[in-house]
Amino acid sequence: MKALLRRFARDQRGATAIEYGLIAVLIGVALIVGATALGGSLNNTFDFISGEL
Repeated sequence: MKALLRRFARDQRGATAIEYGLIAVLIGVALIVGATALGGSLNNTFDFISGEL
């Protein structure tokens, strides 16, 4: 039983999976924020072009 607890404490697979999940979430948030900012800028550009035409 003691050996099983030691092996469980040394196992890093669960922690690694959580870390990769957090990295994926942060990348997703960064993409959404970037797309939102770029979308607003593109909208303004197209509004200006349509107004000039």
